[in-house]
Amino acid sequence: MLFKTFDIPNLIEITCRRHGDERGYFAEVFRQRDFETHAGPIVFVQENESLSAKVGTVRGLHFQTDPHAQGKLVRCTAGAIFDAAVDLRRGSPTYGQWAAVELSPAKGNLFWIPAGFAHGFCTLEPDTVVNYKVTSYYAPECDKGVRWDDPAIAIDWPSVADPDTLSAKDRIQPLLAELPVCFSMTDS
Repeated sequence: MLFKTFDIPNLIEITCRRHGDERGYFAEVFRQRDFETHAGPIVFVQENESLSAKVGTVRGLHFQTDPHAQGKLVRCTAGAIFDAAVDLRRGSPTYGQWAAVELSPAKGNLFWIPAGFAHGFCTLEPDTVVNYKVTSYYAPECDKGVRWDDPAIAIDWPSVADPDTLSAKDRIQPLLAELPVCFSMTDS
């Protein structure tokens, strides 16, 4: 496995090594020991999957607050996504900044987004399936978000991003400037 870091601390792209022959390939997509060497001690408690039928489907930007803040290990198992994370840790030198990775089965990569970040994605192919492990159970009372197209964050979404695909919840998310302090650097 190859681990790539970003200018925003704690985000990691993991690319799996594939061992192939005429039949196809074999890859280890997760190894706890190797992951913890790069991300620290992490326990996953739930695994989620979503299917988005339409190209340009936008989901996010989502996060959960304490006491149920979630880290997410995201993988695309069919299709492709533009996967984005936004630093929400007040006091962080990268607060409000974002990083993104294109995830797909062809690339064989994953994106680690720790607690303290908002997460969202845009589908790049039809019938895209996204699978992610999380570090805390879903808790509706802690479920929050920030507007996907907030100009203060200025994510460079793909041109196919279609606002008509947003859920009712995502259509009314607050701007970054309207968020209370949800996380601080001492939380991470």
